[in-house]
Amino acid sequence: MWLRRGFFQWLFPAAIVLPAWLLIGWAIFNASGWAFLGILFIAAPAVLVGELVLALLIRARPAVRAQRAVSWWDVLGLTVWQALVVLFGCFIQPVSFAVLTAAIIVFLAVFWSSLAQLWNGARGSLRRMAPGTGPADLPSDNEDIRERARQHAEVIVVQEVGRPGDGRNIH
Repeated sequence: MWLRRGFFQWLFPAAIVLPAWLLIGWAIFNASGWAFLGILFIAAPAVLVGELVLALLIRARPAVRAQRAVSWWDVLGLTVWQALVVLFGCFIQPVSFAVLTAAIIVFLAVFWSSLAQLWNGARGSLRRMAPGTGPADLPSDNEDIRERARQHAEVIVVQEVGRPGDGRNIH
């Protein structure tokens, strides 16, 4: 449980740390100027937005909010995706394109997994809403109300009469 709670706490800081790592990795591993422009304008913003979207999707689930812990599928998906982002930030030229492609595929898998888990959690909430309990299910015909009042035999009618000038209508 501590690992799942740790990932819960890590969701939003990761949105800052991982794009920053891409810039730090560029400086440490002496990547080219074109790589810097790619990171600055494409990779870092994409990782930032991707992390925020995943964090909001994961935290939107009722089970995650109640336990303050992500699911094991989230732990697996986030671990793989974030490891690929860190590996991409190491700028290893022969595998850079393969790592980038794998990171995009894993992100999409985690995104769809989060959506599916959110949908399943919401579907459980919708099942609890039984038919016949909402305001649309109340009788709309006055005859139905009168008939129910006759069946129950005791009806108390309270008429409120306002004083002149207090803003109420006098009936």
